[in-house]
Amino acid sequence: MSTRAPLDSRMSPIPGSSQLDRAQSRDVRELISFSTRGLLPMFDADKQIFCHRLLRTEQGIVSEGLSPRYTIMTLLGLREVELAGMDTPFDTQAIFASFVRETDWIQGIGDLGLLIWLTATFDPDRLGKLFSTFHCETALDRCPDAQEARTMELAWFLAGLAHAAETTPKLVSTLTDSSLKTYRRLKENQGEYGLFGHLSTKNSLVGRLRGRIGSFADQIYPVYAMAKFAKAFHFEEPLDPALQCATAVCRAQGELGQWWWLYDARSGRVSSRYPVYAVHQHGMAPMGLFAVQQATGQSFKKFIYKGLAWIYANNELGVDMRDTTQNLIWRCILPKNSQKKYWEMVSGLVRSSNQDVPARSLKVLYEQRPYEFGWLLFAFAKNAEAQPGYEHV
Repeated sequence: MSTRAPLDSRMSPIPGSSQLDRAQSRDVRELISFSTRGLLPMFDADKQIFCHRLLRTEQGIVSEGLSPRYTIMTLLGLREVELAGMDTPFDTQAIFASFVRETDWIQGIGDLGLLIWLTATFDPDRLGKLFSTFHCETALDRCPDAQEARTMELAWFLAGLAHAAETTPKLVSTLTDSSLKTYRRLKENQGEYGLFGHLSTKNSLVGRLRGRIGSFADQIYPVYAMAKFAKAFHFEEPLDPALQCATAVCRAQGELGQWWWLYDARSGRVSSRYPVYAVHQHGMAPMGLFAVQQATGQSFKKFIYKGLAWIYANNELGVDMRDTTQNLIWRCILPKNSQKKYWEMVSGLVRSSNQDVPARSLKVLYEQRPYEFGWLLFAFAKNAEAQPGYEHV
């Protein structure tokens, strides 16, 4: 087993330490309160489910669609807030009870993993029936996304199994084989530089053409899942690939704390930088990095808060991504020319994507999705008290 090495001196120093200090001194409780308020217009009280997105239009803020997947992620965040002793404006138990009555939205291993994760969090006693109903022991062989070895979906399934084992230790022995099989299939998508591709490059033509390029989600969800898997099953091996990936994305982090969009697992390079998504900055990166930090003892705090500062106007456009009047955080900064991001991805196959992008060529996308606040709450509710200076700022 390889030795886990610390983040080394080749990593770029963080510019503007005073900016980082300000980000670290912000009141995380206020950020959590801001997020829970922002979720209110995203919730359909009649159907007990969260929307797909809020969109800013000339007529005002408009809610579009409904999303079971986003509802799960949002409930997971809200539950962490409650477990941390803070109030939310939602009856999460009632929403959960209503939500699990219908499961026809489940399309694959990823959705199943999220449902297992949610059930382990809200009602672990239901896990046995869930595993039996969905024949989870054979799901890896039946579900198309598992057969294609899609990285994000496999990570969700592994995370679900890990949370089930953590909340219900008696299930560990029955879940070990499926968890190991999922972990090993996921690990095959990781390149020698620590980065993950989007799906297996062996199982299909699409995989051979597209599989090596992984999104930020394809990096951070495996980091989280492997860290949780190692902890729940007392199995140290997954900490190496989790730490390798966490280290790789931190080395690639932009000068302003950006978590870039696409990565080439084969070359170890950033394939395409934009869009830079707010949820990566305030939710998903902290979620994954806090998990691997807890599992390994290696601190990623400076990278987490450098990324968080991007939300507070320390970004390419110098704009606060929060709309404090609407309690929203806008979705991303992206190129005005929609074709540019695809050209950057193609050119990134042969060279590193590191050219300066002028601010005049970028814009803000004025929409938000509920899961973005869900992962923010999930990441910071459990970590707010652990950070210095967060009681009175």
